[in-house]
Amino acid sequence: MDTRFFYVCLLSCLSCFSQKEETPKSFTIDANPFYGSIMLHNTDISHLINAHPAGVILGFNKKNFGSKEWHQEYNYPDTGISFVYQDMNDAVLGKNYSLYAHYNFYFFKRNMQFRIGQGLAYNTNPYDKNENFRGNAYGSHIMSSTFMMLNYHKEQLFKGLGIKAGISIIHYSNANVKAPNTSTNTFAFNAGLVYDLNGNEEVVYLKKFEKKKITQPLKANLVFRSGINESDVINSGQFPFYIFSAYADKRLSRKSGIQLGAEVFFSNFLKELIRFQSISFPELNVDPDTDYKRVGMFLGYELYISKLSAIAQLGYYLYYPFDFEGRLYNRIGLKYYFGKKLFGAVTLKSHGAAAEAVEFGLGIRL
Repeated sequence: MDTRFFYVCLLSCLSCFSQKEETPKSFTIDANPFYGSIMLHNTDISHLINAHPAGVILGFNKKNFGSKEWHQEYNYPDTGISFVYQDMNDAVLGKNYSLYAHYNFYFFKRNMQFRIGQGLAYNTNPYDKNENFRGNAYGSHIMSSTFMMLNYHKEQLFKGLGIKAGISIIHYSNANVKAPNTSTNTFAFNAGLVYDLNGNEEVVYLKKFEKKKITQPLKANLVFRSGINESDVINSGQFPFYIFSAYADKRLSRKSGIQLGAEVFFSNFLKELIRFQSISFPELNVDPDTDYKRVGMFLGYELYISKLSAIAQLGYYLYYPFDFEGRLYNRIGLKYYFGKKLFGAVTLKSHGAAAEAVEFGLGIRL
């Protein structure tokens, strides 16, 4: 789960709420108390798994009835905002307050709902070498957070009131912006109520778009990504990084596209890590003059929703002078298209389950 989306809330909100209001309008609210356990994804936090977190997930949802083609294509999902309060029931971990933009997707005649949200969390008790040296899960007050809910969902049972129940997973991580960052993942059971603010008003879903095949020629893309991060060595310092990527993409359908490309990484935190290991761990035989740059190739997949799309890429370092977390890497995140050519991206680069950095990117599709 360290490789969960570090999607920044602003991009999701752009997709969810920047579009013109449609008629009819319908909104729901829901409240979902939960109770669960922290999953052991990393033995470094085993000393922190000694209680059961609990809290509540609150949601505000805007229904979509088919005024946009993507509504119909994805079975009329909701867009909305969630707030999560989670008490870790451990003084070392503290409490988390989180705000998300989310989508609700529906299945099985709209009786099953899958919600995925991305946003930011505030932790009340992050790591401090003097006051909280045991709290190695969170290295900062502000973190990214992703959560998912899979619920039985039944609306309009009595005067606009309905029920929902199921399971949730809540992930907190600062994506190695600051060490330590072992993160937590909570698996929980939730049950709650949903209320339709329009009461018993009947909902009619529009079917005005015919499915059509989308074909496009091969397109070239150039992307510049940057941000700051820190190695796993606590207090080793935060450094900027720069990534230059070039790739070709081919759109296969209304929903899917594939990518193939190459990129070069200028990760300045590796300079400090190389110096540190060469001095502190002579048995590793690290040359202090080792090049910190890396060059990789990647294969990717893009899922188009509206102006927003989700991407997943798997890469391999061709040039790899310093051994850091292995040659394979992966990237997941969001893109937002500002027009036919320009796009912004927020992505998380990882090596397996170990996050390296959250990347903010700007690109052009030629």
